[in-house]
Order: sequence, then structure tokens, then C-alpha cells
Amino acid sequence: MFLGVEIGGTKLQVGVGRGDDAKLIALERAEVNPAQGAVGILNQIERMALPLARKHRARGVGIGFGGPVDVRTGRVVKSHHIAGWTDFPLVEWCARALNLPAVLANDADTAGLAEARFGAGRGRDPVFYVTVGTGIGGGLIVGGKIYSGSGVGAAELGHLRPGLQSEQPEQNLESLAAGWGIAAAAQARLAGPMSFRLDEVRSGKRPRKPEDVRQRLIEVEEADEEDVADLLNRCDARPEQLTTKIVGQAAHDGNRIAQDVLRHAWQALGWGIAQAITLTSPQIVVIGGGVSLLGDELFFAPVRKQIERYVFPPFTGKYQVVPAALGEEMVIFGALALAADAATQ
Repeated sequence: MFLGVEIGGTKLQVGVGRGDDAKLIALERAEVNPAQGAVGILNQIERMALPLARKHRARGVGIGFGGPVDVRTGRVVKSHHIAGWTDFPLVEWCARALNLPAVLANDADTAGLAEARFGAGRGRDPVFYVTVGTGIGGGLIVGGKIYSGSGVGAAELGHLRPGLQSEQPEQNLESLAAGWGIAAAAQARLAGPMSFRLDEVRSGKRPRKPEDVRQRLIEVEEADEEDVADLLNRCDARPEQLTTKIVGQAAHDGNRIAQDVLRHAWQALGWGIAQAITLTSPQIVVIGGGVSLLGDELFFAPVRKQIERYVFPPFTGKYQVVPAALGEEMVIFGALALAADAATQ
């Protein structure tokens, strides 16, 4: 048996399994307190993992970490969410605290490995995995193994910078299509001045007289005001409480501001995934994460359309884009697989 550990910005999971399937013997979950930093999470891991390791006679530990890691040295590069992880020797810590050999990978990579071996990508090669949630991550699985490039990560989809004008690291795909980016875009639409959408002005019968044009602009402004009022009502007049889930429900109900926000996000995400397909030519793209739970109509169908818009034309029809299949435990399944692989080397 092996231990699998998922370390995220908001949750911690420790599971026990064989590492050769999508089954768990035991699983424990805990919330992460960001104020306690890395030390608090390490203490939680020790409290949760030691009893499980002893009870099930674990032979090793696989870790999926929510941030960039150096798989060659077993060190965390940094965390974008929790302080105290920069250049932390996590594999060495596990060997000392848990008295077990450990192997470390990025959480999107471990999730991708699980989906490739046991989930939606099973039997396909290569598999490109995308997680769209609080952030956007990617993992490329080739020959059933994680492609890590030079060792400090690869397939960092969320950190692509759309356009030559995106010179700063924060001007990336996450800022446009991750959960927080979508919420921020909706908040900006509520806080900023009303703007007329050209497609709205052009829709229907085109006015020919100046007074007809003025009337059409008034109608568009009134419609915008109705959509703003609807969004404010959904978040109790507190724009900072807007979430992707709220925006998605509003879009489903016909709110045009919400539909615009999602349309722009999916255009950016489709562009990013199309670049990954153009570079790696996977047989299948598996998408998971909380934002993808908006479903086929609101998420997968429009994202597929945008991918086709931007992908290298000869690759059109050579890949599939499908939902992830393994649920909340996918990182644990991948971490267990890593530990099992390491034990046989």
C-alpha cells in the first residue's frame, strides 16, 4: 500500500491505495488555514498521514502539490496561495517526518496522470489534461508518464500570455478564464460605466434614421441596466461576492452581461488549449476543475468551438475534448500511481 497526498491552497487530502487503479482503502480530508502557512499544513500532514501509514503499512508517499515543483530535487519551487513553501525540501521532509520514501509532482500533472491511466484518457496517448478552477493548470502525459520538461514543470497552460502586449507575468490566461478572472470581469462590468455592445446595436432590424439609431442605443442601455440589476440581486448587491457559479447561472437564465463575460473567458481558454494542441498534438484533452462543472451547454460546447477556431487546421478532428472522470480524488489517484512507480524503480 501507498500514501497519496494532495496539498492545495484550500484543502488537504491523504489517501491510501495500491496505485494501480482508481480505488482507495482510506481517505481523509481537511481544510487548509492559509494564515498558518506551510508549517500548519506540514503539521496537518503529519497528524493525518502517520496513523494511516502505520495502519496500512505504507511503502511510500506520492505528493501532488498545488504549485510549481522541481521533481529532480524533490523541492517545492513556490506556492501562489500559501506562504512558507518557497524552495522547501518536501521529499526530504517526508522521509524524516513520515519515515517513508516520497516522490513529488505538481497537482495538475498528478491529476493528468490519473485521468490518463484510470479515467477519461485511458487508452489514449498523448493525453493533455487541463484543470480550470481557482487557477488554470495543465499536464501532458506521454507514454503513461508525466512530461516534466527540464524538471521544473511543463504544460503550464494558465501562464500563457495572450498577445504580444502581455509583457507582465500576471497578464496571463488565468486572469481571463480562471474562476477568479471570470468573477473579476463580472465585477468590473458592474463597477464600470455602461458600454454598448456592437452586436446588440446591430441585432434585429437595422435603423436607418438618426432618431431610430438613438432609440436603439437607449434600448440597449436599458437592457444593460436590467442585466446589472439582475446580477446585483444574485449577489445581494455585493459584487465582491460574485462567483463563476453565479455568473454561470445568470448566463443560463439569459443575462447578457454574464453571457458576454463567459464568452470572452471561453475565447481565451479555447485559444490557450488550441496552442497546446498545436504544439503537442494529443489524442485527447481532458478538462476538470470547478469551472468545468458548468456543464456542456455553458462550458464544453463553447470551449470546443473556440478551440476549433484557433487550432492548427490539419489537427482539426484529430483530438477529443472531454470532461474529467475521476472527481475530487483524481490528484490522490495520480499521487498513488507515482508512489507505486517509484517503488518499482
